[in-house]
Amino acid sequence: MRKVLVANRGEIAVRVIRACFDEGLESVLAVSVADKESLGARMADEVVVIGPSIARESYLSVERIVTAALTTGCDAIHPGYGFLSERPELAAACEENGITFVGPPAAVMRRSGDKLRSREVAHSLGIPTGGGTPALGSLAEAIEAATALDAFPLILKASAGGGGRGMTIIRGVADLERSFETSRHEAEVAFGDGTVYLERYVENARHVEVQILADMHGNVVHLGDRDCSAQRRHQKLIEEAPAIGLPEALSEGVRAAAVALTTELEYVGAGTVEFLVDVVRGDFLFLELNARVQVEHPVTEMVTGIDIVRTQLRIAQGEPLPFTQADVVLTGHSIECRINAEDPRAGFLPNPGRIEEWVVPQGAGIRVDTYVQPGTVIPPFYDSMVAKIIVHGPDRRSALELMGRALAKLRVGGITTTTPLHQAIVTNPEFVDEPITTRWLEERFLPGWETT
Repeated sequence: MRKVLVANRGEIAVRVIRACFDEGLESVLAVSVADKESLGARMADEVVVIGPSIARESYLSVERIVTAALTTGCDAIHPGYGFLSERPELAAACEENGITFVGPPAAVMRRSGDKLRSREVAHSLGIPTGGGTPALGSLAEAIEAATALDAFPLILKASAGGGGRGMTIIRGVADLERSFETSRHEAEVAFGDGTVYLERYVENARHVEVQILADMHGNVVHLGDRDCSAQRRHQKLIEEAPAIGLPEALSEGVRAAAVALTTELEYVGAGTVEFLVDVVRGDFLFLELNARVQVEHPVTEMVTGIDIVRTQLRIAQGEPLPFTQADVVLTGHSIECRINAEDPRAGFLPNPGRIEEWVVPQGAGIRVDTYVQPGTVIPPFYDSMVAKIIVHGPDRRSALELMGRALAKLRVGGITTTTPLHQAIVTNPEFVDEPITTRWLEERFLPGWETT
């Protein structure tokens, strides 16, 4: 591997470009017209414009991405997260053109990145899945399947990707009638695949996930777990590592299940196995395997000292993992806040525009992953995240205190961000004192905060 096309944008593009530099690899950034002047475009060794601002004609086009790699002499493509990162068509196109795909091979992607197929494999291994439906091709088919399950509430999900896109809680047939086509359309726009399915919805759950790294030599290692329960409309806002307050047997169970699943799938690369922990029943259910690097990977890097993106690049070159499971030691606690260009007091309305002032916190234990500088224009075409504030402390309370101080030092002018919301969450007594569920933010915190 010599030259890597970075097929993404925003902060993950900057992150991958930095990892390429650290590995001594050239980087070429594929950009839409909207991102020609981005920080990533200035950092990369080379830039290639792949299309207009609209994602389906640029970042979601397999043909344009592969053509960009070939015309710029790239021998590898890193897809980042979102967009085409979990599309086997991109991995297959790379194989057909002699390009290294930084991720699992197409055949493995089809088994793992497809939520329905990975659920089938999990079930075959005895990993609890909670049941569900196959792919649903029409509203009539969905109603018939939901009626047959007779297990409301259910959740309607996209098969081809994550991040909450296309996800809707279904409490009855009327919800399906209202939401089915909307969910399919949202999944199609986000991932280029509108396949959806239904599965059991756990009312009182924690969202716990396990970071996996797997090489081409059969070595699979987990890097501990994360808690991503602070969510709004299935979109993660705050992530932590490790997940606190889990019984030891349950924690060992989810980690072992993650390793068993990825081993059975012959997975290669960085991946995340997501679970729901039912706080009432004290058990867990397999959700999905995300066949890519996650937005929240920095919290795992902070507690393990392992650079996940650099390891991705090394795995893609055929190198064995440089560590074993016994070498992975979790130290302290890390928290990440996703700072979005949204107004949380106006229904989280997106707030694109030009950033006039940008001052980020500095100090021991603080990391900021961003693509923003003074003068950066946040376009209206893509995800609204502008930065991730990540902190690390000796324990959770120390990390929360440091996060509070870090957020207070973040200054953004020209647009509205979710920073005040994060400041309120990390100092809320309920959030500080005990683990929350995925419903806490919307049902307990936001109603009171929005009226203050």
